[in-house]
Amino acid sequence: MILPSASPISLLLGLAAAAAYAVPALAAARLQASGARVALWTAWVLHAATLAWSMVGSTPHFGFAPALSITAWLVLTVYGVERQLFPQLQARRTLAALGALAVLLALVFPGQPLHGAASPWLPLHLALGIASYGLFAAAVVHGAIMARAERRMRLAVDPDSGMPLLTLERLTFRFVTAGFALLTATLVAGLLFSEALYGRAWRWDHKAVFSVLSWLTFAALLLGRWRFGWRGRTARRMLYVGALLLLLAYAGSRFVLEVLLERSL
Repeated sequence: MILPSASPISLLLGLAAAAAYAVPALAAARLQASGARVALWTAWVLHAATLAWSMVGSTPHFGFAPALSITAWLVLTVYGVERQLFPQLQARRTLAALGALAVLLALVFPGQPLHGAASPWLPLHLALGIASYGLFAAAVVHGAIMARAERRMRLAVDPDSGMPLLTLERLTFRFVTAGFALLTATLVAGLLFSEALYGRAWRWDHKAVFSVLSWLTFAALLLGRWRFGWRGRTARRMLYVGALLLLLAYAGSRFVLEVLLERSL
């Protein structure tokens, strides 16, 4: 298998970001809070520099691993903002580990070069899709924190989440709502302007099918929340199913094309 290799600068920045992420991921218990926070912010900055270089500093590449890397960076951005409001929010170790994994994955699979003749609107279309990925991923993280807090409450243990459960629930559905709006815009743009964006008409391939199934799942979740008051385990299960379908829609399809079939779009 022959894969495109990351540029030397991308490789250096990515390895530095992964190493910085590894500090709070592996040694959080032995670090003071200030040290872990500095390491995480350093990793976040290096991660951003890696993404920026891969897009503008060399021949732009994109694929399933860069998409996951951007998603991880967006989730860490949301976490960083919320940490200022809720200092006791505990997800640093897990998110740092995911950040390191996403950076290393993007170094191994940097994706395919973006075609020079592609539509100038294509980056905006990709940005909308990746932003919806990030918002749904943030919703999944909040759902997982909420589930952990509920388990600890049932065991009469302090949930130590830094947020009341109702606040976590409201934030989770705000992320779902915002992600749903962006996903809707992405699908509408792809349906109406597919030929201008990709040089071909809309077609019902695996990416389109999984995307529409994901959209239907999130639509049902929001409708159920509004009409029937869905919450707790039922709502989280639908959130996880929708997020998994969305993951398969782009990252899964691109993984099969780029790695298993060694083809570009």
